[in-house]
Amino acid sequence: MAKDAGKDQPTPQAPLAGTPAPEQAQRQQVQVDASKAHSAYANFCRVTGTPEELIIDFGLNTQPMGVPTDPIQITERIVMNYYTAKRMLTALTMSLQRHEAAFGVLETDVQKRVMPGVMRSGGAGSPPSPGAPGGGAAPPKS
Repeated sequence: MAKDAGKDQPTPQAPLAGTPAPEQAQRQQVQVDASKAHSAYANFCRVTGTPEELIIDFGLNTQPMGVPTDPIQITERIVMNYYTAKRMLTALTMSLQRHEAAFGVLETDVQKRVMPGVMRSGGAGSPPSPGAPGGGAAPPKS
């Protein structure tokens, strides 16, 4: 291939042996029937496994600060092979990277997210209350 010839136009290349043609390389849409799926909220997960399978338990921790005194009720258990788990890890990693690129880094340590002594009325992403550290102007004095 000449160095300067055809700079603005791509040079057609023959596909490598064993690689699919461009028409075959396009992703095929997988049909999904979610009619029997159910949704559940979880703020707790536990991962265990055997040499053949990964077991992920999901539940609701009603005491998110400190060590819970009551048992956490496990409401969902997913058992999968390690190949599926690795594909799920890749999908979750890509999704989290997109989320953090749009909204900022997610802090997983609750103690670092909560300001001591300040009750926040809003959820994550809401501005701090007026008068709180970093929270805009204080209300006018009467």
